[in-house]
Amino acid sequence: MSEITIKAMTTRRERRAFLTFPWKVYRDDPLWVPPLIPERMKLIDPAKGAFFHRGEAMCFAAFRGKEMVGTVCAAEDQFANQKRGRKDCVFGFIEFLPDYEVLRALISQVEEFARSRELDTLLGPFHLDYEDAYGLLVSGRDRPPALMCGHTPEYYLDYFERIGFQPARAANVAFAIDLQDSSEMQRLSKLANHLQKKGRIQIRTANWDDFQSEVDRVLILLNEALAWEDNGIPWHRDQLEAMVAPFQEIADPDLILFADVDGKTVGWFPGVPNLNEVFIEVNGLRYPWNYIQLLLKMRQTPKSLTVKSVLVLPEYQKKGVAVMLFDEMAKRARAKGYTWADLSITSEDNPDTVALSERMGAVEYKRWQVYQKPVPPEG
Repeated sequence: MSEITIKAMTTRRERRAFLTFPWKVYRDDPLWVPPLIPERMKLIDPAKGAFFHRGEAMCFAAFRGKEMVGTVCAAEDQFANQKRGRKDCVFGFIEFLPDYEVLRALISQVEEFARSRELDTLLGPFHLDYEDAYGLLVSGRDRPPALMCGHTPEYYLDYFERIGFQPARAANVAFAIDLQDSSEMQRLSKLANHLQKKGRIQIRTANWDDFQSEVDRVLILLNEALAWEDNGIPWHRDQLEAMVAPFQEIADPDLILFADVDGKTVGWFPGVPNLNEVFIEVNGLRYPWNYIQLLLKMRQTPKSLTVKSVLVLPEYQKKGVAVMLFDEMAKRARAKGYTWADLSITSEDNPDTVALSERMGAVEYKRWQVYQKPVPPEG
């Protein structure tokens, strides 16, 4: 068997080869949702990617002879490290064929990148967007992931533990919520109606005409509402705007909800169509005819709505804001024909979201884990 070599992927052609490698890993996996190559190309392009406003990154591929057998991206998020007082080397886009030596070669390259920048801990997998398909899938291999959620082969878990990675924080989970008019929904609605009569909490939809101000409000909510997370990664405004901007095209403004109290925004609850029901059919837009498939598939309404965040300022977390947001979202989603909602990218130790989801009759259906590993000294 030939030796494994590592190559930095720097040209546009190399970056495209880097991004299309996962088709080898998942060719026989019916649950995998291919990422949209045009969007990923922007993400890893130093001239266009939002990550490069706050840090630096390099993409690498592993080869046996001329065959690509694995990929990884190593990055230093200078903004997050400064805010957290840490020296983490973030890695992501890690994909590899079932060959432990390939993973060893890829991680060795990430460690070399880290040492050259005096970083002391590997943290990942994260793509260059912390909210997109991060972590390794631990459980939930009975259905495809929802929008922005990841999917990895089962052997990744064993290989990661074998090479010395340990869980970096609590697992992240996804809940499935039946939007039918169940007894749980009725109880929630009754409580929300009681709170509404008090008149202090006002639920409103997003104002896209004032997009920049809405982004500012969400940034405050993200950094204050998630302050309880010991290992939380602070948000950079450019990162948030890059994540939210595409949703202007696909989201229904009626389902992007804010909660205001006395004119102050205290909560955010965004629901968007689970377009992974569409993207699983369009091959990542690798070829021109895939765009035609996308246009045809976009005429169909997904069965599920996906909710990526339930944010409430700490001082309002016990005052019914989340209850009113959940109830209003459920009513609106049912009226639009959605049958179930995915609530994902939430930590299992979130003090409010998990408990409230369970009160609604939600069922955990997927779980992911982020890992860390000390960077060993050279040699």
